[in-house]
Amino acid sequence: MDELEPGIRRATFRLPLGIDHVHVYALRSSTGGVTLVDTGLGSRDPEARWRPLLDELGAPVERIVVTHLHPDHVGGAADVAALTGAPVYQGREDYAICLRAWGPLWDPELFAGHWRANGMPESEVAALNEDSARLGAAVHWQPDPELLDPGDEVDGWRVEVLRGHADGHIVLVRDDVLIAGDTILDPITPAIGLYSNGRPDPLGDYFETLRRIEELDPRVAYAGHGVPIERPAERARTIAAHHRERLDRALAVLDGRPLSAYDVAGSLFRADLPLQQRRFAVAEALAHLVRLVGEGRAARVDGGFVAA
Repeated sequence: MDELEPGIRRATFRLPLGIDHVHVYALRSSTGGVTLVDTGLGSRDPEARWRPLLDELGAPVERIVVTHLHPDHVGGAADVAALTGAPVYQGREDYAICLRAWGPLWDPELFAGHWRANGMPESEVAALNEDSARLGAAVHWQPDPELLDPGDEVDGWRVEVLRGHADGHIVLVRDDVLIAGDTILDPITPAIGLYSNGRPDPLGDYFETLRRIEELDPRVAYAGHGVPIERPAERARTIAAHHRERLDRALAVLDGRPLSAYDVAGSLFRADLPLQQRRFAVAEALAHLVRLVGEGRAARVDGGFVAA
């Protein structure tokens, strides 16, 4: 583990996904134990995966906090809870979405219908359904966690909900430190996509999140991927500008005939993306198109989008 500053340590797990790593944070608690933030993917052998890290902590894990439901953050929650006996804490809204994404409320027909309605070819829809089922096997989410709401405190850390990358994404704030999950990243930018059963305007939500990070103006943000961000407010402004430029590019693709999000993604992103990355590209294109509609710069026509 790397000690980032007194009381905050970080471990990094490799990932077999589009991004190759995820960070897990260990926060020294007021009673001398550890609050663990995020858990990577689930493991076939949790003892082998986690025991070296747990031994290195040198203190008991008192609680596990999940920032959001994406597989590389919630995926090992049940594993670590079983090994340590520690309770899992998760945002109330995020847990409700988790049940729909990985749990008993998962609806494969709704999932497939979303991609179909946004222009994805049937062969890719079927492959995505199969791929999602395989990925779900590696998501060991924890049923019935302790639920967190905005303004709650976890051992002196304040909980805030910062939406966009995930609808119910929570962060922890104390003094001038932000444990940020995937709300802000460097050098990459968080993926902002619109998915089935999601909030209607995730990019609009994310612009609000970036404004909130500017208001908080923390000294440092410790993120789920990449490097610590030493000027988070400045990075938030840079990411907002990136999405403004992406909105302009999406609008420029609209050529007068109704285009689907799949069509627009083909112009905004590389054509040779692997399937999972293509899914993110379509979801991100859709989020930008919906925001353009919200700004009055585009309109929905015959199931697609045109410039207004």
